Amino acid sequence: MKNYFLLLFLCSFSLFAQEQDSTLVFKKRVLESTEVDFLMSYYKQDGIHSAVSGGKGMEELTDITPTIVVAVPLNDDDVLTVDMGISAYSSASSGNINPFDSATPSPWQASSGASAQDVLTTLVINYSHSSDDRNTIWNAHISGSVEYDYSSIGFGGGLTKLFNDKNTEVGIAANVYLDTWKPIYPKELQDFADNGNTLNGGIFDDFSITGNTNYNPTNFVFQSEKNRNSFALSFSFSQVLNKKTQLSIFADILHQQGLLSAPYQRVYFADVNDSFINEFQLADDIERLPDSRFKLPIGARLNYYINEKFVFRTYYRFYTDNWGISSHTASIELPYKITDRFTIFPMYRFYTQSESKYFAPHEQHLSTEKYYTSDYDLSTFDAHQYGFGVNYTDIFTAAKIWKFGIKNIDFRYNHYSRSDGLEANIVSFGIKFVMQ
Repeated sequence: MKNYFLLLFLCSFSLFAQEQDSTLVFKKRVLESTEVDFLMSYYKQDGIHSAVSGGKGMEELTDITPTIVVAVPLNDDDVLTVDMGISAYSSASSGNINPFDSATPSPWQASSGASAQDVLTTLVINYSHSSDDRNTIWNAHISGSVEYDYSSIGFGGGLTKLFNDKNTEVGIAANVYLDTWKPIYPKELQDFADNGNTLNGGIFDDFSITGNTNYNPTNFVFQSEKNRNSFALSFSFSQVLNKKTQLSIFADILHQQGLLSAPYQRVYFADVNDSFINEFQLADDIERLPDSRFKLPIGARLNYYINEKFVFRTYYRFYTDNWGISSHTASIELPYKITDRFTIFPMYRFYTQSESKYFAPHEQHLSTEKYYTSDYDLSTFDAHQYGFGVNYTDIFTAAKIWKFGIKNIDFRYNHYSRSDGLEANIVSFGIKFVMQ
């Protein structure tokens, strides 16, 4: 009899549990397990229009950027992502902030000064939450970065909504970055001001001035503003048009205020006689730019699935700002699936821009102007970037290293060529691991 009542109780409990379970909806985890990305890029450039030397001189720069990104599922709905990286660069151009550590200073010769290299360290922490139906996603993040003469903290968040069986996606995001300069100045201007606007002391005791020996950069004063604040509001819309076509549209509204010029970038005036130490022309002043800037980029992506082997990816962006710059960017990728796991993709990007109203080349500004720069990043130019990539993807992570399965490997190479003489090569590599 006791066994009978026990069996009846277990059957009743089982039926009750089944009735309760039938009311539950299966919910797939946003992220099944911890994922780790190791990323590395190598960038090398050279040119003939160094902004540090007032629009004339070598632009040689090498940058290596290792990064690790760890995404951790906290539960079915929430993911914590930590992005840590460093950017270590060596630059002959920035080394010429103080070219006078050489016996023969020249804009075409690399300096071994402290400013010839630096390391940028960054940290971003992001938290995201998805609703039960996965149609609402919100995220928040904080970030920080620091290098020798610059530091930044940032925060922001976003909201994404999916409609129409997830065929339509709308997003909005807001970000704030609060940056602080520790200004460094061209060595000759620093020494001139530190010695009471005279040629007594500093480099002037060690070198003789040629050309205009009465060097007197009267426009130069130290920057009183040391902060740069940036505010951005972003909108995005994505729509699956049919089985083969997807369209995305995005727009950003950005506003910057504070010290928007680089204190170490020289400017030379047409109406001031030239002074030299060896081959290096002494600065008439530093770059001066307005303390506010409004930017508006608007763009779109169109992806078209041709067949099981080819996908056609396109991108276009129009940009304008209140400094007089307008630009157009267009790019195309054509991924080709070699096997189920390997994809190769050639790519090409074209960029063109008009110059800022504050830009003029070396020795074409006048000392009576309020704002001036000879940074060729703000000039008129066209640029071409072309390259290729190879991608390996295995969602089943058959290949493993220790407790981690390899989900994705990505390699890319690009060559960048600008009409003002700047040339660059970029190599990037990434590998995604899934903890098992």
